[in-house]
Amino acid sequence: MDRCAWTGANESMLAYHDTEWGVPLHDEQKLFEFLVLEGMQAGLSWSTILNKRQNFRAAFHNFDPQRIARYTARDVKRLLIDPGIIRNRLKIEAAINNARRFLEVQNEFGLFDTYIWRFVEGRPIRNGFKSLSEIPAKTPLSDAISKDLKQRGFKFVGSTIVYAHMQATGMVNDHTVDCFRYDEV
Repeated sequence: MDRCAWTGANESMLAYHDTEWGVPLHDEQKLFEFLVLEGMQAGLSWSTILNKRQNFRAAFHNFDPQRIARYTARDVKRLLIDPGIIRNRLKIEAAINNARRFLEVQNEFGLFDTYIWRFVEGRPIRNGFKSLSEIPAKTPLSDAISKDLKQRGFKFVGSTIVYAHMQATGMVNDHTVDCFRYDEV
C-alpha cells in the first residue's frame, strides 16, 4: 500500500496519516486541538507531538477552549512542570491566549469552523503533488489566514503553522497522488 513518504515506519505516524491527516474536520474542539498542537510543534517534529498527544489532552483538559480560556498563572506553573508535554512558557501562554481568541471568533461567526473554512469556500483544496518535495511549507492563502489570525490576537500562528493546520484538518489535500488516501479524502 502506497503512502505519503513522510510517514516513515513509525506506528503513530502511520495511524495518524491513515485515519486523520487531510480528512475534512468540522469539530470545534478538534479544530482547537490542532491549532494548539501545531503551535506546540514549532521547531519540533510532528512525531514528538503525536507521541505526547494523550499527555497534552490530559494537561489541557481535552482541549476545551472554554476551560483553557479561564486558565490562570497557577495553570501555567502546573503546565511548565508537566514532563509529558512541551514545557515552553511562550507556547503554553499562546495556547491560553488562543483559547480566548478562539471563543471570540466563535462569538463573531457562530463557529470557528465557519470562520476558518470560509477561506477555502467550505471545500478542501485538492492538490496533485507527486512527491514530498513539491508540497509547500506555506502558501499565499496560509499567509492571508495567518495575517487574519494575528490581527485577531492569536499567537504562534505563522504561515507555516497555519498551512500545517490546513493540512491536518483537511482544508487542503496534500496526500501525494500515489498515496492510497489521496482519493479517499
